[in-house]
Amino acid sequence: MKQPARAPQNRTSAPKAKRKTREELNQEARNQKRDKKHRGNASGSRANPVVAGQNKGRGAATKDPRIGSKKPIALIAEDKAPVVKPQPKAKAAPKPTLNPQEELAALENDERLDTLLDRLENGETLPASDQAWLDQTLDRIDALMEQLGIDLDDDIEDDEGEEDMYRLLKGGN
Repeated sequence: MKQPARAPQNRTSAPKAKRKTREELNQEARNQKRDKKHRGNASGSRANPVVAGQNKGRGAATKDPRIGSKKPIALIAEDKAPVVKPQPKAKAAPKPTLNPQEELAALENDERLDTLLDRLENGETLPASDQAWLDQTLDRIDALMEQLGIDLDDDIEDDEGEEDMYRLLKGGN
């Protein structure tokens, strides 16, 4: 008898994949999201690393994955040098506060101020630090003079007024 070349086909094939309902799809999505959420390392994994396959037989220490020097540091100073505790600095005595008139007199008699003003009159250029000190000192002098009621402009105008009076009296040049 002759055998057929191929096996007879069954009319009943495998059933089609059943379509999932919306509730099943939602549940699968929640499960996938939960799995994605827990992807990173466990908490404390840097401080307490999990060592895979500890070498108990060899006794050799495995490399610590934490970064940093493992050199031991002495916590107590050796007796080579005596330990000197830093003395707290004595607070600087506050400058005695001068009344404005005394402070103005002290500033006008300052040698540094005189030398810097002489250098400026001679046409020299001052370094930035000296120029800043000079400006600050002159501003302080102006503030003190204003506080005391002294006005340089009045003195200059009075002198010019007196000179004008002399000119008129002498013959009016």
